[in-house]
Order: sequence, then C-alpha cells, then structure tokens
Amino acid sequence: MFASHIGEFAALLTACCWTATALAFESASNKVGSVAVNLLRLLLAFCYLSIFSLITRHTALPLDATASMWTWLSISGFIGFVIGDLSLFESYTIIGSRISMLIMTTVPLITALMSWLMMGETLTLLNIAGMALTIGGISIVIVTRNGKGERRFSIKHSLKGISFAFIGAMGQAVGLVFSKIGMGSYNAFAATQIRIITGIIGFVIVISVWKKWRNVGTAVKNTSAMKRIFAGAIFGPFLGVSFSLFAVQHANTGVASTIMAIVPVLIIPPAIIFLRQKVTLKETIGAMISVTGVALLFI
Repeated sequence: MFASHIGEFAALLTACCWTATALAFESASNKVGSVAVNLLRLLLAFCYLSIFSLITRHTALPLDATASMWTWLSISGFIGFVIGDLSLFESYTIIGSRISMLIMTTVPLITALMSWLMMGETLTLLNIAGMALTIGGISIVIVTRNGKGERRFSIKHSLKGISFAFIGAMGQAVGLVFSKIGMGSYNAFAATQIRIITGIIGFVIVISVWKKWRNVGTAVKNTSAMKRIFAGAIFGPFLGVSFSLFAVQHANTGVASTIMAIVPVLIIPPAIIFLRQKVTLKETIGAMISVTGVALLFI
C-alpha cells in the first residue's frame, strides 16, 4: 500500500509541512513584513538543503544536474516562488486571505489541465471525484472561517485582488508542472535547491527595485521573528517543497496537488489549540468532505 502510493503519501506529508510553515510565516510576516520573510526563508532553506545534500549526496550543490534540468527548474522556481508568492501576498492585502485561499483551491484543477495538455497525464473517474470532494470540502472551510455576521461569499471584490490570487494559483500550478518536466528522476531535494537559487535571485531583484533592504535588516535583528523564520524555512522551502517535488515525481501531478491543497483543513486543529479559535459545524463538515476526497485519491 505505502510503496504503491508513495507519491500520494509524500503529498500528504507536504500538506502537513505547509500547515506548520503557514503558522510560522504568518506570525513572522506580521512582525517584519512578508517580503523580508520571503527572502530570508529561501536563504535559510538553501543552507539546510546544502547541508542535507552534502550528507546524503556528498555534494553541497546540484552541480550534477543537466543544463535542461537547470533551465526547467529555474523557470519553475521563478514562476512559483517569485511571481506566484508575490501575487498571492498582494491579493492578501486587497481581498484578504479568506477569498485568496479559496481561489487558490483552483490549483489542482489548473495543474491537472496543464499536465493533460503538456504531459498527457490522465485521471480516473475516482480521481476526479476525489479532487471535486477535496476542493468542495476546502471551499466550505475557507468560506466559513472568518467573520461574524458578514456574508459567507460575495462577488463584490476587487477585480485586481482576484486577479492577483489567480496569478498566485497559476504560479503554484505552473511551477509544479515545470518542476516535474525538469527534474525527471533527479533527486527532489537537489531540484529544490535549483528552484530556490532562482527564487533568491528573483527576490533580491524585487527587494532592490522596491528598496526594501532596510526591512530585511530589521527582520534579521528581530529575534522573535527570526525564530519563526528558522522554523518555517525547515517545514516550508526545505522539507515542504522538496516533498512536493517528490510527490509530483511519483504520482499524478493533479492528484498530488489536490492532496497538498488540504492545508486549510489541516490548519484547523492548531488554530483551535494555539489560537483558541472556534470551529463551526460547517467547518467540521468541510473537513470530513475533504478527507473523504483525499481517501478517494488513494484508491
């Protein structure tokens, strides 16, 4: 069972890692700003990956990757880390995280469509049903998480904010597909290094253009924020992204990305325990529907 679905299990582990990193980075971003957090998390993750690669592969850098791998994975890193993340963070400031995350649940659909167009991947009826149930469950959770007395969903949102959220979703989906094309059977952790290198270069350019280097300096001096960034970098771009590449390497890309999309459901328990938030009946139902959808993906 485990061996035949190792890619799906890796995707589930990815979702767990991203749940932890979401909590860490949300707290850090509130303290020192998201742009600084983005760069610092990638720098730390690159250090973690270099040490891990030196121990496991006896080389600190992915110098054994082919030119084709470097090209595709670099494109993936730029689209996923820089364009995708920047757009997603921008959508948070315009339409809020609730609507942005709801739109981000379209990632599996976009990923599956692109995989079908570019790689000829197919989905079974059970896979499609599982994806639909998972996305439906996530949507219920996201839509009902916020707001006392406010409308559960409204189309009266900024077109600019919605567009940024869709660009964020496109960035994650395209990044996954390009990663799968680029790495082939190459080591997933080394492939993540290449993506991170591109992401670091991209954010250095963005921070320079936006003149945000003072924010980065302030962040480094903030001990509380740095502790969260250190932890978030381990579970995010180090373990999380690496497991996500391993997942799409060993499973259908659309299925893997759907499993990874259950983060909004997994984040409910820590939100209750650590943030003392109340969970509604609809959120519980949404979680049950989402878990059922994930179960169908394993059949």
